[in-house]
Formats: sequence, structure tokens, C-alpha cells
Amino acid sequence: MAQLQEIFERYEKKYLMDEQQYRALTELLQGKMVLNEFGISTICNIYFDTPDYRLIRASIEKPVYKEKLRLRSYGAPKMEDKVFIELKKKYKGIVYKRRAPMTLQEAEQFLLQREKPHKFSQILKEIDWFLNFYHPIPKVYIAYDRIAMCSIENADLRITFDTNIRWHESILDLSMGVWGNTMLGNGQYLMEIKIPGAMPLWLSRMLTDLKIFPTSYSKYGNCYKNYLINSVDLEGVRSA
Repeated sequence: MAQLQEIFERYEKKYLMDEQQYRALTELLQGKMVLNEFGISTICNIYFDTPDYRLIRASIEKPVYKEKLRLRSYGAPKMEDKVFIELKKKYKGIVYKRRAPMTLQEAEQFLLQREKPHKFSQILKEIDWFLNFYHPIPKVYIAYDRIAMCSIENADLRITFDTNIRWHESILDLSMGVWGNTMLGNGQYLMEIKIPGAMPLWLSRMLTDLKIFPTSYSKYGNCYKNYLINSVDLEGVRSA
């Protein structure tokens, strides 16, 4: 079995498309891309932030450097199931992601009660620094259905298609099932292309022919701007 990747360094480009564009593109990708190790899944995330949403407020200003922390699972996990604590940073357009796998119980003890796991890796030390600096708390749950693919010729080239993006800000517990208010319209897909370098010419031509153009879309950012901004602790904002 291949070793689970825990460190990522890549460019990530996002595209919003309709059902017709999605079907046309996936047909063209046959013979070029295959489902990767995660295939078709439902991804569940709890995003951590300060009480006044300091991290996402900074992120939507499009700074040179930004960072965020989330707890991720594939489906609704039980306490003994594997989940991932992910520290994601972006600097000058390059995304750096650190991912630490552990059980849901271990993750909650670390993130909420600050009990360190027995095996304390370098990645967990970085996450621990983040926790000590920002003192973040769970702020929002975001889930979506994903189709994940990788290139037959270059496994580092990955494409994901997300639909049925939903969110809620109560009962922030991954084990409580997948539910929430929807964010995308019917028939809309959010595609992400993840690649360490330049995009292949054949893929660029496909997108141009189908009039699929890049967009700026952050799931957490859009959730904050469209739904959460009114719940900001204004007193906390003034004193931040």
C-alpha cells in the first residue's frame, strides 16, 4: 500500500462550471485521468478560526501570505476512525499543506483539550504553534461530494469536482452526520486543478474550447461573506 502523503506543495486553480461543461470535460478526460485513491467520496470539514473570524477576514483580503486550519474526514467518522488535521498555507500563489492523520478522538483531544498525541511529529509541532498563537475554535462545518482524479501520466496532476456544498455553524461535530444549507446552485460544479508546476497544454486547450475559465472561490471564504459575517464578534474585531 502506498504511503499516505502528508506534505503538499502545489498550485491550485479553481473553476465554476455548469452541468453541460462538466459532462463535456469529463468525457474529454477519459484516457487522460482516472479516479485516485479517494475516488468518489463525501468530504466533511470543520474550520477553526478566532472568535472574531480573524483568519478568514485576513484571507479574503487576498494577502501575499495566508493560512487556515481544518479538521477533515471522509464521510461521518466514528471516534476510532481516521481523520486529518490540516494546516494549509498559501504564499505567492503556491499552496503548502501539512496533514496529520489520527483518530477522531485523538484529534478532538488535541484541538479542543490540547492533549498532545503520543507520536508528536514535526507537522504536529507546526499545528501546535498555530494553536498556541491564534487560540482558534471550531467555527463552521462545510461538506461536499467530491470526485477526485489524477493523471495517468503524472500522478501529481489532480483534478477534483465538488458538488452539493453545504454548511452549518451549530453542532460542530464530524461524527454527527452530513447535513447543512447549500451554497452552490443546482447543476453547478466547483473544479480544482492541483499541480506542482505548469498546466499541461492538452488540459489548457480543453478548458479554452469549453469556455471554462478560472475563478476565485474559497468555500470557507464564501460561506463567511454570504452567511457568517453578521455573526462576527464586533467587539472582538475592534480590539483585534
